[in-house]
Amino acid sequence: PCRSVLTVACEQTEVLLFDPISSKHIKTLSEAHEDCVNNIRFLDNRLFATCSDDTTIALWDLRKLNTKVCTLHGHTSWVKNIEYDTNTRLLVTSGFDGNVIIWDTNRCTEDGCPHKKFFHTRFLMRMRLTPDCSKMLISTSSGYLLILHDLDLNKSLEVGSYPILRARRTTTSSDITSSGSSGPRAVGSPCHQNDSGLLSEKHVSRSSQREGGSPRNSLEVLTPEVPGERDRGNCITSLQLHPKGWATLLRCSSNTDDQEWTCVYEFQEGAPVRPVSPRCSLRLTHCIEEANVGRGYIKELCFSPDGRMISSPHGFGIRLLGFDAHCSELVDCLPKEASPLKEIRSLYSHNDVVLTTKFSPTHCQIASGCLSGRVSLYQPKF
Repeated sequence: PCRSVLTVACEQTEVLLFDPISSKHIKTLSEAHEDCVNNIRFLDNRLFATCSDDTTIALWDLRKLNTKVCTLHGHTSWVKNIEYDTNTRLLVTSGFDGNVIIWDTNRCTEDGCPHKKFFHTRFLMRMRLTPDCSKMLISTSSGYLLILHDLDLNKSLEVGSYPILRARRTTTSSDITSSGSSGPRAVGSPCHQNDSGLLSEKHVSRSSQREGGSPRNSLEVLTPEVPGERDRGNCITSLQLHPKGWATLLRCSSNTDDQEWTCVYEFQEGAPVRPVSPRCSLRLTHCIEEANVGRGYIKELCFSPDGRMISSPHGFGIRLLGFDAHCSELVDCLPKEASPLKEIRSLYSHNDVVLTTKFSPTHCQIASGCLSGRVSLYQPKF
């Protein structure tokens, strides 16, 4: 958060640390995990968490990197995503076992820390919290986007059953269950009709309704509109949130792997007319087709700290994209219909497919990493 360290998650058990200003290599955690390291998340300016295909999460302290603070066990498959709720100081992780797990890092010991399974869905790809931690978004490989509204990670509710979602790339169905949710708000979306149908009113828990509002942790299931996708289905591989909470940024690939898109969806707030009415909290505002190289690998894109630009992996480099040619705020250039993102500049410095890119939170600086392990840093020339 204070931009003093750039951390890099590597495929072969390593975590690299650099000084982003001098580009100096600080340290290599050569055996940070027993398998590929997938994601890194800072909890504050010294404590950070890493997750791995070895099914564990590790906590580290920048002041003492020779050993882990602790190792967290709870997932049963590859752990791909880490979030941190700054309001409750709870760590939130998700993995390919379909589980979203909550960890109380305030009560950690050398043996781990207390945790509980908060949510489960098959085909889970990525999970994110909005900047104010009021919503949780979950993307799936079957093309669905799940939104938990009015999020309360501490709420203890009975496990409820959610409607069946049918995978769009297979004939298998998936059950969604949650240990922190009352009842679904709506299934389906005005954007696309799907085969999951609408809930009957008896499935909505009236006791969980707050007066004049919606239930805590109420679920919305969407099939985001993706250009060119039509009836073929898509996989939502990357999921990011606008730093001001105005929009979500998705990277989608078609099920036939012949197209890849970057899409921006504006949040449309407001409750449905009735609790069981279909709603669509997201509206596609901007999109652009990507290079579609490095098939099978996830490309992680990101917003700039002010939300005016997007940095997107594109072939052997990155593209800087804006909502218009002047890098205006999203709210100042919302189109009536979906419009193309504007390419501001392309930067190519790699000799392999770029998989990840990140803006510095405080400096005019961008980092990118490619499949062969090279990390590049870019700064504008004034």
